Amino acid sequence: MDSHIDYVPIFKALADDTRLKIIEILSCGEMCACDILESFKITQPTLSYHMKILTECGLVKSRKDGSWIRYSNNTELIILLSGFWNHITTQQEDCICKNSKEDLLCD
Repeated sequence: MDSHIDYVPIFKALADDTRLKIIEILSCGEMCACDILESFKITQPTLSYHMKILTECGLVKSRKDGSWIRYSNNTELIILLSGFWNHITTQQEDCICKNSKEDLLCD
């Protein structure tokens, strides 16, 4: 993931209370959808909708286990996301604000 635009689908996925809670629940380890569903007052189709968003953006991995689907956090992507967040919220040598200030001075 090389640019800001690569992270937009992830932040959009995280802009929902239920999906944030799913990520937190999965921090305990792999779970089947039925176990995740027990933590919410939502229907199975609603959970499927949220899981689709989380898996499509890459935050959550899924694997088939017989007739069950098991979900887990994609820790590799979460580490990248954490690094990206740290990069954009702390002063860096290549910070976009430095380029913006230079552009303002030139105008």
